[in-house]
Amino acid sequence: MWIQPEEVLLAGALWVSERANPFFILQRRRGHGRGGGLSGLLVGTLDVVLDSSARVAPYRILLQTADSQIYWSIACGSSRKEITEHWDWLESNLLQTISIFDNDEDVTTFVKGKISGIIAEENRLKQGDEQEEDCGKFREAELKMRRLFGMPDEEKLVNYYSCSYWKGRVPRQGWLYLSVNHLCFYSFLLGKEVTLVVQWTEVTQLEKNATLVFPESVRVSTRDTEHFFSMFLNINDTFKLMEQLANIAMRQLLDNEAFAADRSLPKPCKTLKNVSALKRDLDARAKNERYRTMFRLTQDERLDGHTDCTLWTPFAKMHVVGQLFISNNYICFNSREEDLCQLIIPLREGAWESGVSIVEKADSSSVLPCPVSISTKNKMNFLFANLKDRDFLVQRISDFLQRTPDSSWGRSFISVVVVCVFCRQASSSTPLSSSAGSESVHRGRHYHPGLPTASQGLLQLYHRDTPEDLGPKAMKEKMKEEAWNIHFSEFGRGVCMYRTSRTRELVLNGIPERLRGELWLLFSGAQNEMATHPGYYGDLVEQAMGLCSLATEEIERDLHRSMPEHRAFQNETGIAALRRVLTAYAHRNPGIGYCQAMNIVTSVLLLYCPEEEAFWLLVALCERMLPDYYNTRVVGALVDQGVFEELTRAFLPLLYEHMQELGVISTISLSWFLTLFLSVMPFDSAVLLVDCFFYEGIKVIFQVALAVLHDNMDALLSCSDEGEAMTILGRYLDNVVNKQTVAPPIPHLHALLTSGDDPPPEIDIFDLIKSSYEKFGSLRSDVIEQMRFKQRLKVIQSLEDTAKRSVVRAMMTESAFSIEELEELYCLFKSKHMTSCYWGSSSSAAERHDPSLPYLEQYRIDPAQFTQLFTALAPWICGANTATLSARLFRLLDQNQDGLVNFKEFITGLSDCSGSMLDCFRVLVWLKLTMVHLSLCPEEAESALEATQFFTEDVPRGKHIHKHCEYCSISSATEKVKDYRYYLRMWAKEKEPKTETIKDLPRMNQEQFIDLCKTLYNMFSEESLEQQLYHSIATVASLLLRIGEVGKKFNNGSKKTEDAQAPSPTPQSEEGLSEGASGESQVCRALAEAQLEPAAPQTSDEETKDDTSVSSYSVVSSGSLQCEDIADDTVLIGGGEQRRGSVLDVDWSITFEQVLASMLTEPPLVDYFEKKRDIQSKMAACKAQRAVERQTSSASDHELTQHSI
Repeated sequence: MWIQPEEVLLAGALWVSERANPFFILQRRRGHGRGGGLSGLLVGTLDVVLDSSARVAPYRILLQTADSQIYWSIACGSSRKEITEHWDWLESNLLQTISIFDNDEDVTTFVKGKISGIIAEENRLKQGDEQEEDCGKFREAELKMRRLFGMPDEEKLVNYYSCSYWKGRVPRQGWLYLSVNHLCFYSFLLGKEVTLVVQWTEVTQLEKNATLVFPESVRVSTRDTEHFFSMFLNINDTFKLMEQLANIAMRQLLDNEAFAADRSLPKPCKTLKNVSALKRDLDARAKNERYRTMFRLTQDERLDGHTDCTLWTPFAKMHVVGQLFISNNYICFNSREEDLCQLIIPLREGAWESGVSIVEKADSSSVLPCPVSISTKNKMNFLFANLKDRDFLVQRISDFLQRTPDSSWGRSFISVVVVCVFCRQASSSTPLSSSAGSESVHRGRHYHPGLPTASQGLLQLYHRDTPEDLGPKAMKEKMKEEAWNIHFSEFGRGVCMYRTSRTRELVLNGIPERLRGELWLLFSGAQNEMATHPGYYGDLVEQAMGLCSLATEEIERDLHRSMPEHRAFQNETGIAALRRVLTAYAHRNPGIGYCQAMNIVTSVLLLYCPEEEAFWLLVALCERMLPDYYNTRVVGALVDQGVFEELTRAFLPLLYEHMQELGVISTISLSWFLTLFLSVMPFDSAVLLVDCFFYEGIKVIFQVALAVLHDNMDALLSCSDEGEAMTILGRYLDNVVNKQTVAPPIPHLHALLTSGDDPPPEIDIFDLIKSSYEKFGSLRSDVIEQMRFKQRLKVIQSLEDTAKRSVVRAMMTESAFSIEELEELYCLFKSKHMTSCYWGSSSSAAERHDPSLPYLEQYRIDPAQFTQLFTALAPWICGANTATLSARLFRLLDQNQDGLVNFKEFITGLSDCSGSMLDCFRVLVWLKLTMVHLSLCPEEAESALEATQFFTEDVPRGKHIHKHCEYCSISSATEKVKDYRYYLRMWAKEKEPKTETIKDLPRMNQEQFIDLCKTLYNMFSEESLEQQLYHSIATVASLLLRIGEVGKKFNNGSKKTEDAQAPSPTPQSEEGLSEGASGESQVCRALAEAQLEPAAPQTSDEETKDDTSVSSYSVVSSGSLQCEDIADDTVLIGGGEQRRGSVLDVDWSITFEQVLASMLTEPPLVDYFEKKRDIQSKMAACKAQRAVERQTSSASDHELTQHSI
């Protein structure tokens, strides 16, 4: 690559000159390539330790002038080919031009200007694909990574660090390369090279620790081993990046969320040295995620920047120190001191939001330096001061305000609607005529503003006619409402409310029922999403109604199980509202659809909120506040279960050990987290925990769970089994009461089932919450997120191991491989799938990996990858025919014709190829029967179709059933048979599994037989008993040709009489050849055409007799075949074109039974096909060649198909 010209004072130090002319010198780095001796060894070590090779490639070109001692480096290259291209260009384009200059300074100026112009042009062309801030040093490091580890261009380097890799007790100083999909390490010290490549998807644990042996190190664990890295310049920065990349890999395993560069990131205000675009992308992603989590903002919110400042708080009459955050739709403030003050100001006006109206710079003073005043349309004023770059800040806010309302909201809304319409068309199992009828049936269920639950919650609906309660509990409830009203008047109401420690105190004391829905919506951030998507919920309900899917069936099954003890869900009003919300969300997010426990949470939301608000609260729960909780494998709940176990070990170590022995924690905690205690605690008590959860997040659930264990510690320590411990905890939670509730008591079904003769004393929910904050209030959200990441690695890898074990168990009885071999094959197959996700292919990752499918069908590969695995693992290789056989086998296994094969189909094909002689030969014969030619006659097409149906068991059965149904309909129309039991018996008989036999295979014609002989010939090319196998196949071919001729005469006796009357065609070959000899000649020519290596020239008769390379052809000539025209080997080698030009005998055919019986007469052939193949060695060789795969992965599909691993 061309580089900006740099001065080089010592051109000969550590470099060897290879080419030179009067103006340019091409040099190679000592230690690179062959030779070099001791000096080269030392230079190679210095390159690794000091990273000089990351700054300077192994090859370079220098500009020199006769009178100057200064050299200029103008080009470098990682390979000799690359640097030679640059050298040739210089000699062709510049050498003659600069030779006419009289002044050396003019030469230098001209060349430097020319090189700078070339670089500028390259940057302009690449500007759309690569970020400009990727400096030359970083690009050199990326090239070095690809060269060292065989990575394709699609593998992007994120960053690289100098560190030590501990191999045993000896540290190896080198360079750690962190790419999007791999962790790589390279070291070269005094002739010893260390290379390490770890896929992020294989990482099971990532930990930063400090021990006496490994001081301040990073431990990377996989299923097989552990790797330790230490001596980082900035270990925290390195570890954070490793966490991000591992997290991306886990998302890819979980739900196909592959990494993609974020094009919407703001451009940096200045060039970032030694930082790649991907590193900046990941840093921005992390900041955006923290920003959105801190203020509960929508997923499309992008942080533009943040700065330190102070905020004037009118309620406290003081300036609060904190940080100001600006994004595309919000201005946010968070105090440095926790819970002191938090503020969210929407820039634009929404349904409940008052947008910014005025932003102005106030007068500075010594007391209030650099202030900015922001006013909203609802007359609220906010004063920020101590802003370092006030002018720039005001300009950025003005820019955001001048824009039209964010078009991304509209785009996202439209895209979701399009997706929903597509899903409706794809998932609807009813014809169009019936769907119109279903719409008319369900028209009354459609969401519209006139519904009772459209403008109020179910509690308000059912308390509307209740007489006003004036008791002490009701008065206390009114006092709570008054306290909140005072808070609103002092701190503001709505999104712009100041959120302080006083706000948290009010939440912990319980939110009044009248305000619960409003404040849940506010604290969860659902209000922001609802304001930016008006009408979205109603459209979803309209689209989802009338559709039938697995999610809707599960929803219907659970509707009447959702809080059946509450009167709001004992009639159709509450049930219909719950149905609409759950169905709309399943339609919005098919990846989650519906999960048990969602109905319980949604029921509670509907009690206090209108339908649309309940829907957006459910969105906030499932997609932001409880991530991955409600997917098909409840990964999020399992992750938090692991976090809870770790917290129990930290806070209650004695109890943790005892509970682990009983195995209780993992049993009880899942339901606690999935339903937020709503399913295990009385409703009036659990709803107060939901209040705290929407304000504090998941940490309050952990605190309360720890407090429950702490209160029952003595009883749990005395337990002897799991059942006793669960009973203690269940009865404790059943008796957690809310003594301040004004609602009539709701019977708790779980409490009724678990109550005993002597129930434990009641526990006040407010005391439990207060105790949880006193004892475990030190928990911080950022610590919980760190623990979540650690547990997510364990959980997802554990689920992957479970999937592997399930697949192996399912395939054990259906394959010819052992458990260990199936596990290795699964890993290889999954690796192929992941490679396609990493480096692109003709189909997307979502098409290849569907987590909702059974484990056997989740991972899929395309024809090119199938060819690679088949070539590497098949028990026999057929030379040039391997690719053709692989393509045909792929079409056989791809039963749904989607161009992809799953693991079950792959193992089925490989098992048949590795099984008994009957299985192997049946596969070979079928692959020949399905030859596809443009000139297929009807008989050949029918033969291929019959062969396909033989190997696809479900197809013929359906066909037979269809034929039988037609027969039944005809007979019933003519004979009017009334005995329906007869038809039922006949239908049941047709449904019985039909035992397929080899007799069901169609007959093989002459062309297919010749192709089969050719394939068998190629299979034996590298065998130790090659000549015996050639002799056997020649004998079998001769026998089968005779059988085919006899069969033709026997089957077509009557036809021959007609043929005899017709004029015979003029012979194209020798007159003495019979029809049988002609067919035998074509077989022999096909065998010669299949020859893998050209035969040696014949020099004498003795040499011909001794030449083993042509002995097989001598056997063919002198055996039972009567082929005078192939006595000479030269004729055989050139016989291919003659065979293609000759006319095949279309009446000749044989059966699979005849082929198999003839093969069994030759012991060498039987021994060859019955020999047990060593799949382990092939799998080991396949693993060893992964580097080769990486190098060829960016090639075209055609090249991949022809590549042999």
